[in-house]
Amino acid sequence: MTYVLTGADIPTFRLKVLASALSLEIKGLKRRGFSAYAVAKKEFNLKGSKESVLAQLQEMMAAN
Repeated sequence: MTYVLTGADIPTFRLKVLASALSLEIKGLKRRGFSAYAVAKKEFNLKGSKESVLAQLQEMMAAN
């Protein structure tokens, strides 16, 4: 299956990817470079623990 993301779909997709990556970080997976937690906090100006930042990202996805 192929998807083409254009225009307003890109920020929504990025939000979903960040939430998914943060969920994996909470479970213990690591990645190179900046963590999804750090990126989400900086990009969306969120505060709190990894779990609370994930909850805030999920609320933002529900609002879209």
